[in-house]
Amino acid sequence: MKIGFFELEGWEENIVRQALTGHELFFSKEKVDEEHLPEPKDLEIISIFVNSHITAKVLEVLPNLKLITTNSTGFEHIDLAACKAKGIKVTYVPGYGNNTVAEFAFGLILNLTRRIYQAIDGVKERDSFSLDGLRGIDLKGRTLGVIGTGRIGKESIKIGKGFGMNVLAYDPYPDTESAQTLGYAYLALKDLLPQCDVITLHCPLTDQTRHILNMDNIGLVKNGAYLVNTARGGLIETNALVWALENGILAGAGLDVLEEEGETKDEMAFLKEEHPHEEVLRNVLENHVLMKMPNVLITPHAAFDSEEALKRILDTTLQNINGFLGNNLNPKNTLA
Repeated sequence: MKIGFFELEGWEENIVRQALTGHELFFSKEKVDEEHLPEPKDLEIISIFVNSHITAKVLEVLPNLKLITTNSTGFEHIDLAACKAKGIKVTYVPGYGNNTVAEFAFGLILNLTRRIYQAIDGVKERDSFSLDGLRGIDLKGRTLGVIGTGRIGKESIKIGKGFGMNVLAYDPYPDTESAQTLGYAYLALKDLLPQCDVITLHCPLTDQTRHILNMDNIGLVKNGAYLVNTARGGLIETNALVWALENGILAGAGLDVLEEEGETKDEMAFLKEEHPHEEVLRNVLENHVLMKMPNVLITPHAAFDSEEALKRILDTTLQNINGFLGNNLNPKNTLA
């Protein structure tokens, strides 16, 4: 089989070669999308990450493609319908970074509630040991709202309980057994938002969850609450987020993801488009507003990025490929 691995750092190559002996392997640091079409074109399997975008046009230039495996839990960067129409299997990596992402979310929560970033910045950049503007709040006794109680959401609940927080949750598919075991309660979203001091998002981005926080419900959030998103940028309507921060409804936000994240990262390419979409352009501009707000912490989609998580990603990806080669795909890891 001809197998291409894209968006690599380099350390993975020896591990891949040992796991896939007897196959023709191709390695690249580049992403795959309509502007970065892969070479060679006769690949039968490709392994990608979230910066790649597999569209019908990309599939047209890979006539021999039989399997796409994404090294991620999210899969909105792949046109599953187009893959299904061509009989191309798609696998992903569920649950590689449950604790990894939850730990990062709480890193943002602690930075927001205890002004840690501002304190460090004051010492390093201004030689200031003043406590002015650095007073924070305790997490113990506060209420944590968890939106999405899958693997990562449950890890966040465990950490919150460890801090002595009360935990409320929203999920369209409540896990009542887990709620009883871990000691949290499910509420409708409209009832959860007014009661939480900290809200953290841990749901996938789907048609149902896109803009789950928006202009219609952001006003329900408890005044002075903190919002953290380490899931997907599209879960929050950017305009609503900016409005809530400017009007003091939110005391701060910690964002590892942004709506229209790709366009914000590569603005020159986006602005060269003949007819940029008005909503996307507005979101890109509003992302810059967020970047300048002193009570907003933005990180570069790094919550997944630990040594242990990356090793788990690679291990699962190789299992997916070997499962396909042996006609024994794990259905839990298969999208199409």
